[in-house]
Amino acid sequence: MRLNTLKPGQGAKRPRLRVGRGASAGQGKTCGRGTKGQRARKGGYHKVGFEGGQMPIQRRMPKVGFRSAMKRLHAEVRLDELLKVEGTVVDIAALRKARVISADAETAKVVLSGEINKAFTLKGVAATKGARAAIEAAGGKIEA
Repeated sequence: MRLNTLKPGQGAKRPRLRVGRGASAGQGKTCGRGTKGQRARKGGYHKVGFEGGQMPIQRRMPKVGFRSAMKRLHAEVRLDELLKVEGTVVDIAALRKARVISADAETAKVVLSGEINKAFTLKGVAATKGARAAIEAAGGKIEA
């Protein structure tokens, strides 16, 4: 295979459809634009989703869900993810370095999920009641 012999596969490139060239050409008269109206005209402006004044579907449908802007800044850390951190001191920088939390997370909270058997010291990282008990049971401590 040579670069100068490369070409598209059979049937991949179709010739451009020439519209408005008579009835026998297949796209004569209205050229596939239907009859009359704004969309049939040259340069006829219509917004994406505009339905001729009828309430558009994106406004008719109910809105559900919520995306918190704070989710980017606050991270949740499972207990077993603490094992990925090198050393025994766990702070925001150590969690970032171990890629447990995203780079733009400003705060983190340890939640009770999984198990640990190593003593960790949390500095500047919050913990739930259950996670706090599990860390202290493993011989670790939580500093404010």
